[in-house]
Amino acid sequence: MRDAEARRLWAANLLRAAAVPLTAVVPAFFMDGFTVLGTHLAWLCVCVLCVGTLNVGLCLVLKPSLPPKRSSVATKVSAFFSYCQPISRFLKCCIYFFMSCILFHAIIVLYGAPLIESVTETFLFAVLLSTFTTLQCLCMLGPNIQAWIRVFSKNGATSIWENSLQITTTCSILGAWFGAFPIPLDWDRPWQTRKVALLWPTNNRSM
Repeated sequence: MRDAEARRLWAANLLRAAAVPLTAVVPAFFMDGFTVLGTHLAWLCVCVLCVGTLNVGLCLVLKPSLPPKRSSVATKVSAFFSYCQPISRFLKCCIYFFMSCILFHAIIVLYGAPLIESVTETFLFAVLLSTFTTLQCLCMLGPNIQAWIRVFSKNGATSIWENSLQITTTCSILGAWFGAFPIPLDWDRPWQTRKVALLWPTNNRSM
């Protein structure tokens, strides 16, 4: 059983890792003049849509098996309402994702991104970072803050899927942070711009 779960996890991570390079290559066959550096906004949108759709699709198809929750009256009541109100659950996930985008946008600005200039690039990068982190948590754990706290606490992960969630989420954030190192250097390279230097380390976090 554990070997089967490990194979499913590896397959999911390989698909995620392959999706990012494909978003830089495939659109060029359908969009004239498409390049990662020249049309970075279009690439950001394509990347967000592809990775987000892939994450949701993998969650629906693979259905990661999480450890059973402790049986209690409160847990059973909460589970009952979560299944009886799928629309409310979906709206709550959307609100959490939007709040995550706003939070990441604010953090990126506080770390030195322009407040007014390039606001579109900054927000799209925040959306991309939320897609790699918050969306995966929502797909696997749902809008359950207690489950998030448990998984990301020390020794809180109790399955290989939760371990993978810890690693990919942490590496995405660290990749974005380390990607900012080349920006202040006076090399005048096209990839040194903020909109590009932050993207590839974030996107390659699962490789």
